[in-house]
Formats: sequence, structure tokens, C-alpha cells
Amino acid sequence: MPYTRFEKARMLGARALQISLGAPLVAANSLGTADPILLASREFDAAVLPMRVQRVADALD
Repeated sequence: MPYTRFEKARMLGARALQISLGAPLVAANSLGTADPILLASREFDAAVLPMRVQRVADALD
């Protein structure tokens, strides 16, 4: 199931924060950049982000 734009933004932001605070990279940094947002985006595109989304049923249904 594809992620919504809100889920993607939340995951990229959280991962970029982790990277900026010194978390190890999961995907190789072949870009030669230190920009945490680009590195998090690369991990997301490679489908190796170390997090997942847990969806719950809508309370209004």
C-alpha cells in the first residue's frame, strides 16, 4: 500500500532529524552530501527506512 504524502513527510522528517543527530546511515552515501533530508529521501526511495507506519481504523466509521 503506498504511503500518503503526510506519512511520507513525517517519516522523512523524523529520519532526517535522526541522521542530523548522528544516527548511522542505512543506505550508502554515494552522493557525497551531508544534507540529512537528501539522505533520508535516498533511504526512502531505496525502501530501507528503519521505520514503519501503523494505520488504525477511522474512529468515525
